[in-house]
Amino acid sequence: MRTILGILIFFALTGGISSIRSAEATSATTLHHSYLVLGNKTAIIGEDGTATWEYDGGSRDGFVLPNGNVLLAFSDRVVEVTPAKQVIFSYQRSKENGEIGTTQRLYNGNTLVTELGASPRLLEVDPKGNIVRDVPLQPETDNTHMQTRMARQLRNGNYLVPHLLAFAVKEYSPEGKVVRVFRTDFEELGGRKAENWPFTAIRLDNGNTVVSLTHGNKVVELNPRGEIVWKVTNADVHGLFNDPCGAQRLANGNTVVGSHAANQGSSMVEVTPKNKIVWTSDHPLAAGVHHFQILTTNGKPEPGMPLK
Repeated sequence: MRTILGILIFFALTGGISSIRSAEATSATTLHHSYLVLGNKTAIIGEDGTATWEYDGGSRDGFVLPNGNVLLAFSDRVVEVTPAKQVIFSYQRSKENGEIGTTQRLYNGNTLVTELGASPRLLEVDPKGNIVRDVPLQPETDNTHMQTRMARQLRNGNYLVPHLLAFAVKEYSPEGKVVRVFRTDFEELGGRKAENWPFTAIRLDNGNTVVSLTHGNKVVELNPRGEIVWKVTNADVHGLFNDPCGAQRLANGNTVVGSHAANQGSSMVEVTPKNKIVWTSDHPLAAGVHHFQILTTNGKPEPGMPLK
């Protein structure tokens, strides 16, 4: 996804009570973010903490697009809506499946959708709502809700798909072949008993992959061999992680983590590469955050969640 240009005008970069400086902050500059929050509430929060936009319903995934519209995934549908909330694109979940997990707007203009259920699959849907690619998934479980979460297409055309109960992030080819697997049941992190279920997986420019580990209350960065090269745990953030689902690596090198079960207190936490807390959000609209997109940092647009 390209740099978000229309955000500064429409959402006014109003900033955040959600942008409080931690006592652990090492930077001389207080950080402020505007962001899209997906979860119990669907909203855009400005840098001063004002909700500049809200949309009805609890969402699972989404992005503010370069044109200023918002792409949203709900359990039964995916929609693209204008700032005025006019629906200009929609896809309804197929009858054989029970949930929609995630969505992503692709470079070719199609929309990526994951469906969970009897026929777990990745779909590419064209702007008219027609399915143009159907990729079967291998989640290793019949538990619909636990089959997969934040799938993303990579620059090479493959798909990066976290499978929670398989303890694995699998990279699929467009033909549905698993070409690489990153395990998350690391013995050094407590093995499967620690419930290090992968939820969000992000491929970085350096080839590494950042993975949030929900019930394990951790986020790890893996090299191309699947080895841990960085991690942040509750021991580093004073117990603030509570079912971390969403994660995003920012342009400044920091990592923001959102905790779905953090209904009170700091639901979003930003840490430096040395695991120092430099920003948190306790905004009420971010309680129960499932995923998010940091839009700006101190008035400067973030790259968002680009394809890698």
